[in-house]
Amino acid sequence: KGHRAVYIGVHVPFGKQGRRRHRHRGHRHHRRKKEKEADREDGRESPSYDTPSQRVQFILGTEDDDEHIPHDLFTEMDELCFRDGEEYEWKETARWLKFEEDVEDGGDRWSKPYVATLSLHSLFELRSCILNGTVMLDMRANTLDEIADMVLDNMIASGQLDESIRENVREALLKRHHHQNEKKFSNRIPLVRSFADIGKKHSDPHLLERNGLLASPQSAPGNLDTGKSADLKGTGTGGSRENSTVDFSKVDMNFMRKIPSGAEASNVLVGEVDFLERPIIAFVRLSPAVLLSGLTEVPVPTRFLFLLLGPAGKAPQYHEIGRSIATLMTDDVFHDVAYKAKDRNDLLSGIDEFLDQVTVLPPGEWDPSIRIEPPKSVPSQEKRKVPKFPNGSAPTGETLKEEGHHAGPELERTGRLFGGLILDIQRKAPFFLSDFKDALSLQCLASILFLYCACMSPVITFGGLLGEATQGRISAIESLFGASLTGIAYSLFAGQPLTILGSTGPVLVFEKILFKFCRDYGLSYLSLRTSIGLWTAFLCIVLVATDASSLVCYITRFTEEAFAALICIIFIYEALEKLFHLGEVYAFNMHNDLDKLTLYSCVCSEPEKPSNETLQVWRSMNKSAENIAWSNLTVSECLEFHGVFHGSACGHHRPYIPDVFFWSVILFFTTFFLSSFLKQFKTKRYFPTKVRSTISDFAVFLTIVIMVLIDYLVGVPSPKLHVPEKFEVRNK
Repeated sequence: KGHRAVYIGVHVPFGKQGRRRHRHRGHRHHRRKKEKEADREDGRESPSYDTPSQRVQFILGTEDDDEHIPHDLFTEMDELCFRDGEEYEWKETARWLKFEEDVEDGGDRWSKPYVATLSLHSLFELRSCILNGTVMLDMRANTLDEIADMVLDNMIASGQLDESIRENVREALLKRHHHQNEKKFSNRIPLVRSFADIGKKHSDPHLLERNGLLASPQSAPGNLDTGKSADLKGTGTGGSRENSTVDFSKVDMNFMRKIPSGAEASNVLVGEVDFLERPIIAFVRLSPAVLLSGLTEVPVPTRFLFLLLGPAGKAPQYHEIGRSIATLMTDDVFHDVAYKAKDRNDLLSGIDEFLDQVTVLPPGEWDPSIRIEPPKSVPSQEKRKVPKFPNGSAPTGETLKEEGHHAGPELERTGRLFGGLILDIQRKAPFFLSDFKDALSLQCLASILFLYCACMSPVITFGGLLGEATQGRISAIESLFGASLTGIAYSLFAGQPLTILGSTGPVLVFEKILFKFCRDYGLSYLSLRTSIGLWTAFLCIVLVATDASSLVCYITRFTEEAFAALICIIFIYEALEKLFHLGEVYAFNMHNDLDKLTLYSCVCSEPEKPSNETLQVWRSMNKSAENIAWSNLTVSECLEFHGVFHGSACGHHRPYIPDVFFWSVILFFTTFFLSSFLKQFKTKRYFPTKVRSTISDFAVFLTIVIMVLIDYLVGVPSPKLHVPEKFEVRNK
């Protein structure tokens, strides 16, 4: 007694059929008639759709009104904990911004966000709850008491709740809500602060205003009665603020900053009580959204309420149903359906469409305890909202391939001379000034410094290699000057700001081949290089004039990744080759005897059989072997006079140089590991979140500054880039 068997069927189209048929006792034809009448009352003669996706696309295709514009949602799930002889309350157990976070470690902290995994059974139970429970859309209420009374009246009128236990249910609904952040704030010294103080303490002084709450310096944080202020009414997201008080001393402002501007709340309340014999369910959509004090951990207006109370003994089952509805509210498609739904059937269509998109993992072949990390880039769900083929035909492979080749208007051929360039200017002109204004922020400063280092590194590296390959015709300083001019011009004309301009591996290979060609045929390298540059500029203008950039859409991801891998390999190879080259230039003695360090020496002496080249050098300097003080020459002078090094501390071509090679190795690997560590510092447990984020953003720049200072303070003569004082032709 008190139980009823319900069979749930997911609609599978096998041709043109009517609405779904559920095996309920009696009144089947009456229910169909009622549904059709409800559709007519809504003012929309919706046709009979074959699939839930088509029904959802019809719902989302209706025009938006002021009260049903979708907003970003923050979802919170509270569970009612009841024990005999003890007071019970609602406790926050999970929350969703986009991904799920759970209270863990005995309720001491939040888990990392992860992709929610749901059981198929809980989704079917949720569908049954929406099908048989109370659904109240566009309820107008200002307090939680009014919401509770209206929901209970509806339940009693529909026979879902007995009048005798109304007060018990109402008392349970109005119990105090205990949020996770209250434990954190209870350990602090209580401070009486005004909103002006909050604005000074936090980086975003308009944080409350952008979430629909206006703050004034005269308002006390624990007694914000927005119902007394006409200015607060109807602001932000259009929600009501009447009869609500917000205690900002218990608000986690750091988490508040993560909530998007204009967001609304969706509250999920599930729990077990001892006075119910069967579960009671309610889905409520408020219109407008209402700020309900104490219901949500952050002061954002509530738009949706889902209530599930049932008899004791099934808490895990209720918990999973609550997670299911909370996860659905974060789904882009069901989220919009919930805002635009006209009746219960629209919500059921949203759930069915979600079930159509669900992928089931068989048990025993994966570990459900392993949490799935959120993806770096969330795929767009727009294709679920808009029907691409109204006649119901399935897209062919050629059609999909053709669509993939025309991803955006930037890659479409205009058929006019410089047509693509003109459209680019028209698209970019409204944002030209904002590109410079928006850069005045700490986050952009971190990107600017990172790109500065990212542009300087290849310019210096390949500039030095170009100097060796071209015998000084084009060296590091020329590469730096050229990259600076092109980078400034590129940025001023609103080019892609994340493009790294400068020499790369393929350019280095080309320059080597070109220089060898000029040397073999007696041509002027710089003159030919200038001619190549002018021809390249002319061809680029021709490509722009003919919209040849539209061919870029036919370049596959494989080509892009292969070229990127080539560049990365060249960079890594050149860095390691430079390190090994230092081992040859700054050779060290591998056969040292520590007891004979005082006996080691290396002196310069006259070559036994001077070559013709050596004799010519001496004659050009008006020197001879007899009037050169070989034993007093420095290393550079000995090399200049083509002297020979002799002694136990001498290598093949020069004296052994201690410390330099090993110090370069230390700088090389320490820079790499320190930058990697600082980049991941955001996830560490040290320092406040803002400090960790700043360190992570400036990781590369901080690493370079730290290692340069350490190198300067240690004083080991490691290799440095020699920059001339003025620009001039290096090879006259």
